[in-house]
Amino acid sequence: MTQQAKNAIRPFHVNIPEEELIDLRNRINATRWPEKETVSDQSQGTPLATMQELARYWANEYDWRKIESKLNAVPNFITEIDGLDIHFIHVRSKHENAMPIIIAHGWPGSIIEQMKLIEPLTNPTAHGGNAADAFHVVIPSMPGYGFSGKPTTTGWDPKRIARAYGELMTRLGYEKYVAQGGDWGAVVVDMMGVQEPKGLMALHTNMPGVIPADADAAIWTGNPLPAGLSDEEKRTIEQVCENKFYYAFIMGTRPQTLTGLADSPVGLAAFMLDHDWKSLALIARSIDGIQEGLTRDDVLDNITLFWLTNTAISAARLYAENGKAGISFFGVKGVNLPVAVSVFPDELYEAPKSWTEKAYPNLIHYNKMPKGGHFAAWEQPELFTSELRTAFKSLR
Repeated sequence: MTQQAKNAIRPFHVNIPEEELIDLRNRINATRWPEKETVSDQSQGTPLATMQELARYWANEYDWRKIESKLNAVPNFITEIDGLDIHFIHVRSKHENAMPIIIAHGWPGSIIEQMKLIEPLTNPTAHGGNAADAFHVVIPSMPGYGFSGKPTTTGWDPKRIARAYGELMTRLGYEKYVAQGGDWGAVVVDMMGVQEPKGLMALHTNMPGVIPADADAAIWTGNPLPAGLSDEEKRTIEQVCENKFYYAFIMGTRPQTLTGLADSPVGLAAFMLDHDWKSLALIARSIDGIQEGLTRDDVLDNITLFWLTNTAISAARLYAENGKAGISFFGVKGVNLPVAVSVFPDELYEAPKSWTEKAYPNLIHYNKMPKGGHFAAWEQPELFTSELRTAFKSLR
């Protein structure tokens, strides 16, 4: 294709061949299982019983075609930016003065994580809001994730992804817009806030980068914490340390060593579920049939997308790229644009307002939520939608 053709916004349709779904079920049924963990909790990782029940349901009852139909029910597109195909969902509201928003996912998330937001954001009058609450919604798949292209060279770190997202919004013709992110998406939109691409008015984050540099360094080096921290600030650091982040260390240093994740769907699932102890506990309860925001289908929709697109390794490389770029996961980035923050109680850490106000000097909204965790948009879409409406109301 010519460069002009590559830059064009090209329609995209999801259509997974049936033989790939048959192969997936066969691989699940052929799983060679380890012995049961030697503890009665999840301290050794994803429990065997959780994985066996998930595998049973995945092989015998789960239907990928349901989420495939939902994906194809909204407009999907691909465009090449900076030499790489970027896939994205783009749903325009019927309301004339809707606010454009780009929503960025992280790992082990995907576009599926934000699917529940699309209808209430674009069609608020049918979901407890009014026309003045409407958004035009753009949800890209990160490079190496889902239906986006897989980088073949190094360099696709959060700063580069941020530039690509700014270019995407420009290419879509949006002269003013806002950005939202969680997990890696929070790092990416913070980088957008630092870069201040033309048209970006403000950010919303549910994983704010607020930990001061001295405290952030102490977390990762084991050095003593700085003096003068409040009890709330100390608790934030304790919460970060409780999660260990072993998955991040191996993906950040040896992503190619995880080749087995491209060969075993159950191995992939076990690795993806062990993100943080609170979300693992929630997902384990969901697999047991307890409804707390996520269902077994929600969980498997996301894992199956990773499997069918064979993106376990290409997605993992983002951790290595970020390591080379030297960007802190949770540290202050230097954003001066208006920022809104929603603090969910089961997030990796609860950002104290004291640190949040210093990290984001133009803080326009800060709210502690009654429930929800790391995958807040996925778990609590109604609360999340309400937060976005409130966070950006002053900018309309």
